[in-house]
Amino acid sequence: MSGLDAVPRLRRGVRTAYDGTRAGHVVLFPEGVLVLNETAAAVVGLCDGRTSVGGIARLLAERFDGVRVGDVVRLVDRLAARRVVDVGG
Repeated sequence: MSGLDAVPRLRRGVRTAYDGTRAGHVVLFPEGVLVLNETAAAVVGLCDGRTSVGGIARLLAERFDGVRVGDVVRLVDRLAARRVVDVGG
């Protein structure tokens, strides 16, 4: 489980794209495709290997209403479980 100080980054072989057919952002990885909503796409976009989970939550709170730190932590944990991101500390 990641904490606020964890620093996520996309794993090797994972990339993001905009899918016109689905009219949304997706994450492409060897095991599949994840369709992202706008907030999740913003989280993934900030998984740069430099920004902590707490920092991601703060940045998103400036852009979106109702961002909760716990939701960001849970999303990063789910992305790590799906092998989309690596989480360093």
